[in-house]
Amino acid sequence: MKKQAGFTLVELVVVIAVLGILAATALPRFVNVQSNARVAAGNGLAASLRSSANLARAAWIAAGSNAAVLSVPMDGNNVTVTANGYPTADAAGIVAALQAVDGQFVPAHNAGVTTFTVGGFANCTVVYTAATGVVTTPTLNAANCGG
Repeated sequence: MKKQAGFTLVELVVVIAVLGILAATALPRFVNVQSNARVAAGNGLAASLRSSANLARAAWIAAGSNAAVLSVPMDGNNVTVTANGYPTADAAGIVAALQAVDGQFVPAHNAGVTTFTVGGFANCTVVYTAATGVVTTPTLNAANCGG
């Protein structure tokens, strides 16, 4: 007769309990990593917005800094600009200057200001102001981004 080797029921229950404790300990850290990732993505978007706004303004200056110039070419896209050379706060302006907006960033345009929500969290935002070309991150923190 062969002797069968294997795990007893008690050993299996102990292993499952230990795995459950480890999972319960790791889960809050995983959630925090996700909110930190959203904050990092929002900061990356803010940097891209600043660069896009400055490049559009530089193209506007190179075109003569004329208030009548309301569109500048950027990599095959015509970007509409304000009278001071910054991209307008709409799809034809700052969104066209970005060239592509990831699905996790949802732009909302209102009266010369575009607010990008990050990761679907309404309080996790990056704000672009067309009049000055300024980009701010007023609510971009782990608590507002799902933490």
